[in-house]
Amino acid sequence: MDTIGDPDITFDKDGVCNYYHEFKEKLKIRVPEKEEARIKLAAIVDQLKAEGRGKPYDCIIGVSGGVDSTYTAWLVKKLGLRPLAVHLDNGWDSELAVKNIENILNKLGIDLYTEVMDWEMFKDLQLSFLKASTPDGEIPTDHAILAILYQIADKYGVRYIISGMNFRNEGMLPPSWARGYLDWKYVRSVQKQFGKQSLKTYPHLTIFKFLYYNLVKRIRSISLLNYVEFNKEEAMKLIQEELGWQYYGGKHYESIYTRFYQAYILPNKFNIDKRKAHLTCLMIATGEVSREQALNLLKAPPADPRLMEDDREYVIKKLGITPADFDAIMKAPVKSILEYPNHHKIEIKFRKLLHKLRGMKILPN
Repeated sequence: MDTIGDPDITFDKDGVCNYYHEFKEKLKIRVPEKEEARIKLAAIVDQLKAEGRGKPYDCIIGVSGGVDSTYTAWLVKKLGLRPLAVHLDNGWDSELAVKNIENILNKLGIDLYTEVMDWEMFKDLQLSFLKASTPDGEIPTDHAILAILYQIADKYGVRYIISGMNFRNEGMLPPSWARGYLDWKYVRSVQKQFGKQSLKTYPHLTIFKFLYYNLVKRIRSISLLNYVEFNKEEAMKLIQEELGWQYYGGKHYESIYTRFYQAYILPNKFNIDKRKAHLTCLMIATGEVSREQALNLLKAPPADPRLMEDDREYVIKKLGITPADFDAIMKAPVKSILEYPNHHKIEIKFRKLLHKLRGMKILPN
């Protein structure tokens, strides 16, 4: 981690950044020790099975075709649970992602619900976030996914959403790199200023709807991978051998837009290389890479430059803009969520409350 593209980072007298200390502290709460994790996982599975009796499903899982969600689907079935898989089709799935999802769910015998976005509306919202010039341009997808998971859980009377998030691999990300994916006020304000389409059909979560799902319906999100020994390389090998899964070449690269956004837009416009955070997590939490290995990996570009040129042409055409329009977006001054109407302060307080409740064992890890 360094100061490039990150105004919030600080270093102590030993040259250790603030994220290291925060990450290590949160690891103690989010990832139980081996024996404790085994006991908690068994209790979670028993509870899900008990509450799911008489229902078609006992949990909801999100699937993208990536490593974490695929391994989670495999794990859930291995534990004897009956999940409903939910997928958001936002128009950017790669052909390989579609094949991976279809293949793994057929092999595992898991039903699939797919939410297909209104393309004209969603395209307009993505363009709005590009024009807003903030580094959180994936919020249109991330917010919609969360909203759909809660909606489907509520529809089927299921209280548990099994998340593919693994805190060991994803628990450290500079705040300025990704803020506001829960913030409906922020999403609306960006669309109001830059967009043309109505968000009437866009799946979303207001603060009150989120509280309703959590407090009234008591729907819980559980990061199941925090309770098992999870090694990315071993997980990839397992799902390749048992499910015929195929690798995309990068984290979250199953989406063409995400691949282009993370490997081209973030580094070139915002000086953000998300591999720094992901590799740091692997170095600190799992030991899968050494510091020297991580630094060597970062010497290579995030993706093949030739692929990025192809993606650039494809994204520009699919968004219905010109190369000149895209260049103007890339050259526009960098901004943040704080420069638009938002509920950021409320979200920060909410995250602190969640952390406290997890520490008190009131909420799952």
